[in-house]
Amino acid sequence: MPTREEGAANMLGEGEGNVPVQGEGVVLTRGGGAAGVLEGVRAVLLDMDGTLVDSDAAVERSWRTWAVRYGLSEDAVVAAVHGYPAPASIRRLLPRLSGEELEEAAQVLLDLECADLDGVVAARGAGELLAVLAERAIPWAVVTGSGAGLAKARLAAAGITPPLLVSLDEVAVGKPDPEGYLMAAAELGVAPAACLAVEDSDPGIAAGRAAGMPVAALRGLSGDLPIAHLGELAAHLNALDPHNPAPAGRHS
Repeated sequence: MPTREEGAANMLGEGEGNVPVQGEGVVLTRGGGAAGVLEGVRAVLLDMDGTLVDSDAAVERSWRTWAVRYGLSEDAVVAAVHGYPAPASIRRLLPRLSGEELEEAAQVLLDLECADLDGVVAARGAGELLAVLAERAIPWAVVTGSGAGLAKARLAAAGITPPLLVSLDEVAVGKPDPEGYLMAAAELGVAPAACLAVEDSDPGIAAGRAAGMPVAALRGLSGDLPIAHLGELAAHLNALDPHNPAPAGRHS
């Protein structure tokens, strides 16, 4: 049986016709391009920072302040942390700290982040995408490597209330582990293969793929469906036949 990566490569590599994708006891037929990637999608799962919420400036300010406090290179820290849960990043940056010291360092960062919501807004195209999801009754969720308190604060600052939020507080392991995405799919009652993960970082893309989901990727990263902004994804979804939304996920 081909892996999802192989299947995605086959779909994207064929510009014409349909490509059969072998599933568990069923063969799904998907066309090429955006329509092929989105065929069968029943739910959309979005990362938060840098994907659904434009919080880049606030995130960077917090990490830079934290780096100075711990005597680390600001630029090196900023370059190393994107897409990873903060506690995991801190463990990599300060491996010699004790468990108690690591908890303290993580709390210092969290306090900085919660105090700085300046400029946190909905990402480009977020309103368009959420409108299309509502119009087509496509369930969606936010799957983030941030804790629940910070996630709710940033989402509120951006004017977004997700129907389901899976934060770092709900999982044992953060991205690139797929636990959060699998949990969101289960909560929505949708098979992972029928969920689209939307991400802007390599760890997030790895998590979506490990969960067995097609991935829409921002920032020029390699995904099953590259997008420049969420409005582009909204347009792709809107172009699908509303009378055959299609979801051909798993059949029982």
